[in-house]
Amino acid sequence: MKRLVVGRPFRSDRLGQTLLPKRIALPIFASDPLSSVAYATQEILLILTLGGLAYLYLTPWIAAAVVLLLAVVTLSYRQVVLAYPSGGGSYEVASTNLGPRAGLVVAAALLVDYVMTVAVSVAAGVDNIISAVPDLNPYRVAINIGFIVVLTAMNLRGVRESGRAFAVPTYAFIAGVMLMIAIGLFRTLIGDAPVAESANYGIHAEHVGLNTLAIALLALRAFSSGCTALTGVEAISNGVPAFRPPESRNAASTLVAMGILSITMFLGITLLAHAYGLAPSDSETIISQIARAPVGCTTAACSQLPTSIPPTTAR
Repeated sequence: MKRLVVGRPFRSDRLGQTLLPKRIALPIFASDPLSSVAYATQEILLILTLGGLAYLYLTPWIAAAVVLLLAVVTLSYRQVVLAYPSGGGSYEVASTNLGPRAGLVVAAALLVDYVMTVAVSVAAGVDNIISAVPDLNPYRVAINIGFIVVLTAMNLRGVRESGRAFAVPTYAFIAGVMLMIAIGLFRTLIGDAPVAESANYGIHAEHVGLNTLAIALLALRAFSSGCTALTGVEAISNGVPAFRPPESRNAASTLVAMGILSITMFLGITLLAHAYGLAPSDSETIISQIARAPVGCTTAACSQLPTSIPPTTAR
């Protein structure tokens, strides 16, 4: 059973065959930050609609702050990769400069973070699947558990084998999102921006009549939620020894590529959500709404939609 799940053991003198080229390392180590852009925009919108639709104008500004932070964190980890090529990442930085206790705190935080990352990322992915196939909603928990089992089994096979399995869906996801953004931006630029159904939804605000301080706190909370786009940026710095020589240079290049892709997809999704006037929905994710809008109705056709669309409640 063990041989079936994890495969045959490698001889020590053949471990070099398990080292990763950049094209395979990207889907292994960057799949988390790349996939998190699929729900980061939605998290921003969910928080802003606590005060009603009036505060959605803050979305581009909050997204710009998240992008700035993502760029800074990516460049910082690039320095870590080059300065600490042994693959310790934040743990090695803290242990070397602040002592072993600080290193243990960082290590514990990373362990908790990775557990939470699996839970959140899988749940977000299943939400998008159910947005496409609503009949699967009663089986939501079972589907989530099934994906976690599959991910666990693939990772037990080793980084190279899991990389081959993850490469196709990761690159397909990147291509799909980029194509969706390109079509959406093109239609927006030529003045034919689609209007999603949620643009006509009503929002029952949890809080009304916010003062300046409350608006600032709402924006900061939305920024904090949008920082889910940074999830997993540190993964490459923890896996430098898994790269082919020169390890540090290849890891740094992969990290930069991940940062560029993450920023491009996050900005594109956020701009389209803002241009389409999207609002969070209980039954469909933001990225699903964006993907469906270009093949749905145009501005002229959507003007004929009924105005009594059931409202969604922001919680």
